[in-house]
Amino acid sequence: MDEGDERDFAEYFAAKRDSVRRTAYLLCGDWHRADDLAQTAFVALHRKWNRIRDRAATDAYVRKTLVRASIDESRRPWRRERHVEQLPEPEPAGTRMDDQVATRADLLAGLRAVPPKQRAVLVLRYFEGLDVAGVAKVLGCSEGNVKSQTARGLANLRDALGEEVEAGG
Repeated sequence: MDEGDERDFAEYFAAKRDSVRRTAYLLCGDWHRADDLAQTAFVALHRKWNRIRDRAATDAYVRKTLVRASIDESRRPWRRERHVEQLPEPEPAGTRMDDQVATRADLLAGLRAVPPKQRAVLVLRYFEGLDVAGVAKVLGCSEGNVKSQTARGLANLRDALGEEVEAGG
């Protein structure tokens, strides 16, 4: 890559790293894994940077790479989580979280309970704001598949969150 391409990539990276990292966190529920997923997406982008003709499609490429990396990572045997009755570290005593933080924590915990493909659809639809066609394009599947995965994902999320959740559209 020449110096101009490196500068363009550095500017793109600086502008997008936080949003890509947040999206990665929503996909996996762990900030350390989110950093790894974001790094994977940006490394893949850097490799292809000088071959990208349509810079407007760069966000879609990064998003697609991020989702695929998240799904691939969840399939690896050492990443399979085991559920235990008691957390290895006790919760800090005397700390009080307000309702907004508790709701956010509940939502993130609920997202972790949703299978990876359904979680990817929910994150892309409701947190990234993509429409059904956009999600289908990112995931490389049909719009019908996106709709069914959305319905199943929302049902699984509702099961994970219990009766507290109200569908907001």
